[in-house]
Amino acid sequence: MARVVVGLSGGVDSSVSAYLLKEQGHEVIGLFMKNWHDDSVTISDECPWLEDSNDAMLVADKLGIPFQTVDLSEMYKERIVDYMFDEYERGRTPNPDVLCNREIKFDVFLDIAMDLGADYVATGHYCQKDSSMANGKEVFQLKAGADPNKDQSYFLCQVSQAQLAKTLFPIGHLQKSEVRAIAAEQDLITAGKKDSQGLCFIGKVRLPDFLQQKLQPKPGEIIEIDASISDARSSEVSVEQEEFSRDELISLSRKRTYQKTDGKVVGKHQGAHYFTRGQRKGLAVGGTPEPLFVIDTDVNENIIYTGQGKSHSGLYRHGLRVAADEIHWIREDLKLAVGESKPVMARIRYRQQLEPARLFMTEDGLFVLFDEKQSAIAPGQFVAWYEGDECLGSGVIS
Repeated sequence: MARVVVGLSGGVDSSVSAYLLKEQGHEVIGLFMKNWHDDSVTISDECPWLEDSNDAMLVADKLGIPFQTVDLSEMYKERIVDYMFDEYERGRTPNPDVLCNREIKFDVFLDIAMDLGADYVATGHYCQKDSSMANGKEVFQLKAGADPNKDQSYFLCQVSQAQLAKTLFPIGHLQKSEVRAIAAEQDLITAGKKDSQGLCFIGKVRLPDFLQQKLQPKPGEIIEIDASISDARSSEVSVEQEEFSRDELISLSRKRTYQKTDGKVVGKHQGAHYFTRGQRKGLAVGGTPEPLFVIDTDVNENIIYTGQGKSHSGLYRHGLRVAADEIHWIREDLKLAVGESKPVMARIRYRQQLEPARLFMTEDGLFVLFDEKQSAIAPGQFVAWYEGDECLGSGVIS
């Protein structure tokens, strides 16, 4: 049996992961990651990490496994929080959950576990690991969790072969209801604990409120763009053709841009860097037949462009581009060469249904063209591509 360090978060999923590993006969060590304690950007008086740490400790005590807390808050600030502020300031939409897994849980935390003599680390993610042989070499596969409502493979879309080789996902084959039932049967304190929501490292704080701690308010105008303006700027290239020229790929993947004179002023905002494409809440503009949605932001001119209704054409486009240095292949053996293409299933956000798409590798980077137009594609988000239930790779949207 192996020595396994479990990332005990104080939640039910990691608690049951530790229990199952111990039942399998492994030597299990519980480790709680303290990722945040900067009160200067915390509005809530609550201290979620302290409560979670106590719950994790009680679970470890119940299971009879060693437990300790590691303070990774300095690393977390450098690699996640500072990056988030920088991205939002540039008008982009980062995903801290994907970044946390890549930079903290499967990097810094993994190194700490290896220093403790661990053979593996384990987390409570709803995803599965498998392996196959390719060119005479064992290749590890990241697969979707068995519970379609909880599948978290998207959040792990940036992991590497080396990281997968050292990782276990003990609950990936279970339904969430089964995990809670196991926790209740074992009388674990986390059995009925609600899943964490929002920014897990700072407590119950809305993202705009959090961003305002570092990004200062900057009053600007909200412009409404009529759908006919967006329609006129849509790409006329058909996605049904087999091959595409460089210009056609760029045309299908380029976001529409607007000028102040393209629409009318309908309200004021406190900073374009607080908003992202597809956002509806927080605009505080009423009196329109349909709700307004953000279709673009211009942080340089500090303007938010909006359109009426979630079907506004300004929200939709067929394609996106991933810069060459932002392309990540979990399955390095399936990496595309320049000039190659591949049919896949893909998503641009967590919980989104996988959509049919095609990858096109070019000298300008990787283009992802969806069969159906996608809503609110935002720079800074991650696109992940799949074959069946296996996540093959991912990239940051340009």
